[in-house]
Formats: sequence, C-alpha cells, structure tokens
Amino acid sequence: MNPSLAVIFLTLFSGAGFGLMATVAVVNDFAIDGGLSPLRTAILVALALLLVTMGMVSSTAHLANPKNAWRAFTRWRTSWLAREGVFAVLFYPVAIAYLGWVFFTNTDRDGVALALGNAAALIGLITIFCQGMIYACLRTIRQWHTPLVPANFYALGLALGMTVLATSRVLARGHDLVLVSTASALLVAAAVMKAIYYFWIGAPSGTTLQTATGFTRGRVRLLDQGHTFGTFLTHEFSNSISPVRARYFKIGVYLLGFLAPIAILLLATRTPIGLTVLLAPVLAFIGIGLERYLFFVEAQHVVNLYHGRMPGPLPQMHPALRAHAADALSAGKPGRLVPSYEKR
Repeated sequence: MNPSLAVIFLTLFSGAGFGLMATVAVVNDFAIDGGLSPLRTAILVALALLLVTMGMVSSTAHLANPKNAWRAFTRWRTSWLAREGVFAVLFYPVAIAYLGWVFFTNTDRDGVALALGNAAALIGLITIFCQGMIYACLRTIRQWHTPLVPANFYALGLALGMTVLATSRVLARGHDLVLVSTASALLVAAAVMKAIYYFWIGAPSGTTLQTATGFTRGRVRLLDQGHTFGTFLTHEFSNSISPVRARYFKIGVYLLGFLAPIAILLLATRTPIGLTVLLAPVLAFIGIGLERYLFFVEAQHVVNLYHGRMPGPLPQMHPALRAHAADALSAGKPGRLVPSYEKR
C-alpha cells in the first residue's frame, strides 16, 4: 500500500493514547506499586487525551474532502471505520469527566473515579479493536486479513502506554522496578507478537491467478493486463519495499521500538539518569512508527494479479506481459502495456 503519514500517525498516537488510558485504569484499580497520585493520574489522562486527539486530527489529512469527515460516522452498522469513529468520540466525554473528577476532588480511588476510569479504558480498548478490524476484515489483502492484526494493535498500544506511564513514575520517584518491569514485559510481548506476524506474512501462501479465477486444477496464463491506465487500487496498493530494505526497517523496529526503551528503563532503576529516561518513550514511538510504515507498505492487494504483478515482495511483471511490452516498445508504442505501478 502507499503509506500515508496521516494514517501512520492515526494508528500510532491514538493507539498509544488509548493504551495509556487503559494502563492508568489498571494501575489504579489494583493499586499496583501503590497506584498513582491524583495529580499524576490527571497528568497522564490529559496526555492520553492529547495523544488520541493528535491521532484523530491527523487522520483528517487522509481525506480528499476533510469537511465531510462527519459522514464516516453514518455507517456504524456495517463499517469498522465508522465504529472506530463513534467509540473514539464517545471516549472524550468519559475521559474528560474522569480527568475533571480526579482534578477537582483530588482523589482517584473513590467509586466514581474508578467507574469513570474503567469506562474510559474499556471504550479505548474497544476503539483499538475497531481500528485493527478496519484492516483485518479486508479479505483482498492477505497481510491484513488475520486476527494477528488487532492482536498486534493491542500489544503495541498497551506497550507504548505502559512505557509512557513507567517513564513518568521514574521521573517522579527515581527507582521503580515494578512498573518498569511491567513496561518491559509488555514491550517483550509486543516484540514477540510482531515477530509472529512477520513470519506469518513471509510464508509463501496467498491468492494466485489460479485461486483468483477458480481454475485451481490447471495453469492460468495472463495474456494482457486489466487495463492500460491506473486506478485507485493500482495507485494505493502497487507500492512495495525490497526484502533488503524491509529487513533493515525491521531491525530498526526492534532496536528502537523494543530493545532501546527496555534498556533505558532498566538502567533508570539502577542509576539516576535524569531526563535521559525520556528517550525510552521517544525511541519507542520512533520504532513503532517504523513498524506502522512497514505494516502499510507491505500490504498487497489481490488486484495486482490482474495487472501483471506476480506474487512476491517485489513488483514483477508477468513474463507474458514482459514479452508484449518488449514488442510494443519495438513497434514504437513505449509503455502501453507497462503496469501503472511501473510508470512511477
């Protein structure tokens, strides 16, 4: 897919905001490591609202006509995108009510505070699920049509949220092994989930010309591409990344998104490092931002099969079309049969 920064920022920041809200609620519910102070709770909830807002506002840049964004809410019965929007909007009044209650009553342990916090956390988790299902429900894109997608959205969102929470506790108290260990465990779990996903999409399977046309017992040959001009699908889903470059990006994901934050947080429990601990969430956001880029750029729509693209990590023209293209070139008709993704 053609990766859009707007969608990358949406899934990155909103997932982190909802994950932060969920981890704040859990820490206060079970008083993990003594729970959070009312002031710290208010600051973290405000930060969660800011992250969600950054994600939602950035998503409007992906729309052709942003002023019509309200129409996305009208198909909530059938559209996961509309459901995401409905629950994201519903999150705001509940989270703001929780923030106001904690701030003005100076308590986050009474019944009202716990109820509001849990409600906001639950709505945020539902929104993450809807966000993942936007992609997992698309049967035409093998890399997305799997339960691993919403599972990874949950793992990454909670890991980012807990990293931010643990960083704030280290800044407030210095050494704090409990929350740092929890954040490290969630980062490790997210790294394992991501590795499972990468191995799964790398397996040689998926739709072929035979399965797409239904002629599974014979050999199907593509004689000509679907058409000579690009469409929305060929424009949005014809991008790809070379295996070597993808490998370097994945190394960056694991180094910046998982290993470096864990190392910094664990170092902060042994020796005072001051504001250097802020590098943990910053690097986590950068690394998982790279993961978001890979998530979109590695997605390949099955329509590419009808335009001469062979299955695989690189856009390859079908041999039959390659021969026709050579004939067209020799006849003085350059580029007529070249698929649109090779016209870039």
